[in-house]
Amino acid sequence: MTLTAPLAALGRLVLDMLASIGRIAIFAFQVVSHIFRPPFYPREFLNAVLQIGWFSLPVVGLTSLFTGGALALQIYAGGARYGAEAAVPSITAIGMVRELGPVLGGLMVAARVTSSIAAEIGTMKVTEQIDALTTLSTNPLKYLAVPRVVAAVLVVPVLVAVGDSIGIAGGWIVGINQLGFNSSTYIKNTVNFLQFWDIGSGLVKGAAFGFIIALMGVYHGMNSGRGAQGVGDATKSAVVAASVLILAANFLLTRVFFGS
Repeated sequence: MTLTAPLAALGRLVLDMLASIGRIAIFAFQVVSHIFRPPFYPREFLNAVLQIGWFSLPVVGLTSLFTGGALALQIYAGGARYGAEAAVPSITAIGMVRELGPVLGGLMVAARVTSSIAAEIGTMKVTEQIDALTTLSTNPLKYLAVPRVVAAVLVVPVLVAVGDSIGIAGGWIVGINQLGFNSSTYIKNTVNFLQFWDIGSGLVKGAAFGFIIALMGVYHGMNSGRGAQGVGDATKSAVVAASVLILAANFLLTRVFFGS
């Protein structure tokens, strides 16, 4: 009995994990299946666009600006060992648009938005507002989940595009002020090196990350426990799950797009 206890505990952990994955997959399917079914709630959608997109711009912009500058410094320091300092503009640009822009933007939005959605919906569940929606013949899934998920899928790629531009600008600022690059040459090398799919792959990642961000917030909010502790646990679980899934999705999408 003592020898099999660790195996039994591991088995329970694996089964619980698989059950959680199944519940999230079913919930995601239900959300997607309701996107094109009436009724629609444009006011909730516009409010979600404002909360997810506009109010996330400062944190995404600042994160991208400092990341682009630090990336340029690191690439210059590494390239100087092999006489490849001229590659700073091109590698900074491709690093931002392919990886750092989407991933860091997604993580920053997840930290801000996923926690907010989970706390809001979890509080609604605790105060029985979700039950009130059902009583009023309003589907909570359509009213609470669909507008937020659709808004995140549409808005996060825009945030990623803005973050990419600001990150490249951060690298440009460091390049011309600290690393001795000529401004026009830096910009020319950046523009000539980037290809359409470099930018497009980052935007596709942004849409996928937006889906994850909103889905995890809504799912954990609707399944939160009772009381303040339940809402707190749901918020924590939502942010952790969204962050891990973003990193996993980034690896899978990068493997699909550039893994040949």
